Amino acid sequence: MTATPPPDGPSTTVPPAGSLPTPPQLPDSFAASPPAGSFTTPPRPVDIATVFPELRGLATTATRLHPRPGAPGVTDSSVGGPLLWPADEPWPFCHDGDKHYVHRLQTPATVRRSRAIHAAARGRDLTAEERDALPGWDFSEPHDLVDQPIPLVPVAQLYRRDIPDFAGPDDCDLLQVLWCPLDHPDEHHNPRVRVYWRRSADVTGPPVVPPEPPVVRDEYLPTPCAVHPDRVVEYPPQELLPDSLAERITAWDDDQAEPLYQYDLSLSPGWKAGGFACGSVSDIWEWHCTECGAPMRLLLAAASAEWGDGRSWRPPQDPADADCYVTGVCIGRGWDLNILHCSTSFDHPILAVGA
Repeated sequence: MTATPPPDGPSTTVPPAGSLPTPPQLPDSFAASPPAGSFTTPPRPVDIATVFPELRGLATTATRLHPRPGAPGVTDSSVGGPLLWPADEPWPFCHDGDKHYVHRLQTPATVRRSRAIHAAARGRDLTAEERDALPGWDFSEPHDLVDQPIPLVPVAQLYRRDIPDFAGPDDCDLLQVLWCPLDHPDEHHNPRVRVYWRRSADVTGPPVVPPEPPVVRDEYLPTPCAVHPDRVVEYPPQELLPDSLAERITAWDDDQAEPLYQYDLSLSPGWKAGGFACGSVSDIWEWHCTECGAPMRLLLAAASAEWGDGRSWRPPQDPADADCYVTGVCIGRGWDLNILHCSTSFDHPILAVGA
């Protein structure tokens, strides 16, 4: 088992202007055929690599997770589901106490009850009884409830067998991501993340029921979701492309209303493993390992929305009135939390960046 705590901050190592980190090699056997999962990505409205052949050498793959509320078990890949946790291993806690930034706090039970009420009322107005059962906009549990050890909450569990773009040590087949469900000012007011890689065959004993936090920020308590892995091709964000290619793509975008490279043809939205991380060019240049200076690669994107401006990514299996906010997670003002790993060693610290 390998656990990596978050680093103190990003490296300031900056690559030369116009350079592009080498993406993972696109598998020779990869074909854009429909995956086996029950939620799939529609074909891209334009094969952008036929318009700009230079992109082929910069392509990589990502596995979209398509989390949807369900009842996953410990032997399943999931978002927010139960973890295959060793019975003899202590559950991790956050001990930051009053260093947390707190505003409105709720118990996990209150969060789940509110979500169940809204789910039951989907497509209609809330009844008076339902409105009365919801916490008010200014409601908060006492702030001093954070002044105790806070159990981390499960965020994702991914088995190598399910995830084509699984990243981890060669002898591990299980990735587990947890975070503290409160804001951390030293993490840019994001949850603090911890990552574990395991050999699932080594985990024996009865299932572990994790301790529940006394209070959480409601947006940091993921709804238990089954995942539906779906592999897609991605191309780098324009900020990372060679200047001449980025300028030609911008001109191409300007000649049409849609589809657009940024929203429809480069990075897939939503929860995903691998692929390119989103973020501004200044952020991307700073994503280097704090221990060795090597480029960081995306391990997992924990997303606020499954699709946004690029609606062409919406699975056709979703009903017409489907909500793109499916996990209950919201990072900042609707961002992603990019969880990154060192490209040279899984023993080096991870980095979690909201973008």
